[in-house]
Amino acid sequence: MEPKPIIQTNNLTKYYEKQAAVDHLSFSVHAGEIFGFLGPNGAGKTTTLLMLLGLTEPTTGSADVMGINPTRDAISVKRHIGYLQENMGFYRDLSAFQTLKFITDLNDVPEDTANERIQSAIKTVGLENAEKKLISAYSRGMRQRLGIAEVLVKSPKIAFLDEPTLGLDPDTTNRIIDLIQWLSREKKMTILLSSHLLYQVQRICDRVGIMINGKMVACGEMDQLAEEKLGVGKESYTLEALYMKYFQEGDA
Repeated sequence: MEPKPIIQTNNLTKYYEKQAAVDHLSFSVHAGEIFGFLGPNGAGKTTTLLMLLGLTEPTTGSADVMGINPTRDAISVKRHIGYLQENMGFYRDLSAFQTLKFITDLNDVPEDTANERIQSAIKTVGLENAEKKLISAYSRGMRQRLGIAEVLVKSPKIAFLDEPTLGLDPDTTNRIIDLIQWLSREKKMTILLSSHLLYQVQRICDRVGIMINGKMVACGEMDQLAEEKLGVGKESYTLEALYMKYFQEGDA
C-alpha cells in the first residue's frame, strides 16, 4: 500500500469577491520528495501556499498537512513547515546569529538545542565567516542563504521555498540548488519549490504540478508528462517546452 501523502488537498478553492484565485485544486505531495510548483504570476500558487500554512482560509474544499487541517489548527501546521518567501524580510540591525536566535525563541526551541541548531545551520549555508555581520551588509545571495538557515533551525518536516534563487549569480545559485537537494536527500525534508527558472526545476524535482488560472492542469513525473503531452521519451525534452505546451492550451 502506498503511504499517505504528507500534503493533500481536496477541491481546495479560494475566491476573492467573484474571482477564483484557486479553483477546485486536488493534488498530493509525498514525504521526502522535491515537488516543483509551477505557473505564471497570478496562477494561484502563493494563495495555495497560504492556505496550506493556515494563513488564509479556503472558500470551499480542504487541505491536510501531516494529518492536520491548517484551517482548524494553523499553529500546529506552522511548527512543521519552514517557509522561505520570495522577498525575505529581515531586521537589518541584527546579525545572522541574532536573527536565528530570534527564530528559535519564537518557536520555543530549548536553549541548548537552539545554539546547536543555529551553529549547524550557519555552517550548512556557508555563513560561518559572516554570522556576526549585520544583515544590512549582506548581499542578496547571503540573505537567501540566511533564509534557508531560518528554515533549518526550525527543523521542519516540510519546506516551502518560493523563488529561492531569483536574482542570484550562477555560483550562489548552484550552492542553493545543491543545498535544496541535500535537505531532501540527507535531511529527508519534503520540499515544495515554486520557481520560474524551469531548468532548475527539471534538474532537481521529483515531480511537478503546473497551475494555470487557478487550476492544476498537470501533475506527475516530468518524463511521464512529456511522453503524454509531447510524445517524447526521457531526456528528449525540456521542462520549458513542456510547460509552454500546457500554458498555451490552458490560456487558449
